[in-house]
Amino acid sequence: MMASKEKHTLKSRKAARIETEITVPPDKSISHRAVLLASLSNGACTITNFLEGEDCQSTAKAMRQLGIFIESPEPGTLVVVGNSGRFTKAFGDIDCGNSGTTMRLMAGILSAQGFRSRMIGDDSLSKRPMQRVIDPLREMGAELSAEGTKSCPPLCIEGDRELHGITYRLPVASAQVKSAVLLAGLFAKGTTTVIENVRSRDHTERMFEFFLIKTKREEIWENPNSPKNRRLLEVRTTIEGGQIPESRDFAVPGDISSAAFWLVASAAQPGSRLLVKDVGLNPTRTGIIDVLIRMGARIREVIETSLHGEPIGNIDIKGTTLQATTICGAEIPNVIDEIPVIAVAAALANGTTIIRDAAELRVKETDRIAAVASNLRAMGVTVEEFPDGMAITGGSPLKGAKLPCHGDHRIAMAFAVAGLFAEGETIIEDTACVNTSYPGFAEALRHIQKGGHIKGSTPVLSGFKTPTP
Repeated sequence: MMASKEKHTLKSRKAARIETEITVPPDKSISHRAVLLASLSNGACTITNFLEGEDCQSTAKAMRQLGIFIESPEPGTLVVVGNSGRFTKAFGDIDCGNSGTTMRLMAGILSAQGFRSRMIGDDSLSKRPMQRVIDPLREMGAELSAEGTKSCPPLCIEGDRELHGITYRLPVASAQVKSAVLLAGLFAKGTTTVIENVRSRDHTERMFEFFLIKTKREEIWENPNSPKNRRLLEVRTTIEGGQIPESRDFAVPGDISSAAFWLVASAAQPGSRLLVKDVGLNPTRTGIIDVLIRMGARIREVIETSLHGEPIGNIDIKGTTLQATTICGAEIPNVIDEIPVIAVAAALANGTTIIRDAAELRVKETDRIAAVASNLRAMGVTVEEFPDGMAITGGSPLKGAKLPCHGDHRIAMAFAVAGLFAEGETIIEDTACVNTSYPGFAEALRHIQKGGHIKGSTPVLSGFKTPTP
């Protein structure tokens, strides 16, 4: 297996038995937010284990354009000198590259500045709709508009408007929209409350608390006193305007979304053993573990510490023959980034796996539902596509193929993993996009493919989670 830098391809073949340990890159979602909160703070912050992928670099570059001093004394470390939420007008357009997180979260911040801003992106980002973030910010008094068709970028923000707090119920679970509203709420008069019917990832709320921004979070349950029958009805997050984050140093944990590729590779290989070390175990991000356990994998997660509000630990996984499952409803926001590689797990499992309520995948870096279905079919898998998901019938041998990734890093990496189980060679084309989230993926792929042995003594098998009958 090798990666060609000249042609930006990934090539993979059937893997040897996996018996190894790995670490994964820093968390992408948290790295974005760390730069933003540090830039909004009242002084110097040092961010360690920062993800140096292209998406997070887009956020750092955007803050530099707005007058924030950011330097990198060594790889993976940023020193950010915040200016208490007061920025200077950028010279020219703010280029968000491929990063929807950068554009959507920055929209909340720029809506409260005293100058006009224009954010642009690459071809892929320019096809991603922004209406879901435009609507609540307009309710707060912001003036912003999308210049592209169907509310797509470039995104223009006047910025010289006074914002007021609102109570906003998210029509669709989205951590990016929630974060944009809460960031705008820091500058708004009065109280801002975001209501979710389904809990999305909560990194922004945790980081607010770490940077000493006062927040209030409430969970409303149906049948709260019945563990078996209780159901989460809504989550409310409230902040008061006028707060300035306190400058504090921050360390970013490993990214469980990056670990997901190797968790699936190990889970689907009977007799394999993988230890993923020092990874974030935020409960709003660990849905991939729940899905793989339902499919039959034996997994033990051990939280070793809580670093700056985020639980961190190890994941120990033992592979087996996977079985089909259903993924839908409230579980979807917790696994939305992992669905491409979960679809690969489904192709390797016995039976038909159903994925529904995931229409958001249609407007990611590419139409991920269509891209996953097309590539799986090219590898010999039967797939039925729905507007909001797909049905994948697994258990048949995969065959190697030459596959496009449509400029989508998660499609590229998911099908590199599929290639570890296919007969013949699998080639994924135009994979430069992988650097947006996982620099070094090709090297990790080589390591996984060769197998190897877990360093030190093999962990004890007791304590593994197994599927509930």
